Amino acid sequence: MQLVESGGGLVQPGGSLRLSCEASTFTFSNYHMSWYRQAPGKEREWVAAIPTAGGTTTYAEFVKGRFTISRDNSKKMVYLQMNSLKAEDTGVYYCKARRWDTDYWGQGTQVTVSS
Repeated sequence: MQLVESGGGLVQPGGSLRLSCEASTFTFSNYHMSWYRQAPGKEREWVAAIPTAGGTTTYAEFVKGRFTISRDNSKKMVYLQMNSLKAEDTGVYYCKARRWDTDYWGQGTQVTVSS
């Protein structure tokens, strides 16, 4: 299983970005997917999660109402729509796949929110 994130970049406060994560496995629909982020000098933190068949998504308090996680199992993709971005959202965003207590991580994509 390999994961490749894309869609990061530089955006002004209040702006939006859509991150994408493409998986290389044929059994993508069997994986629970999450997004994490890591700000400079800080530990990696969980942002959002979506179960195998979609359905109920969960979010960290600091992104609720601003970020939306979604997935397209036919394309083996998971997305993170980020709106109303703040400077404190700056960091490297990682996609994680989980199945049978095994985690797989992508290489991350940089998001910088700055004026």
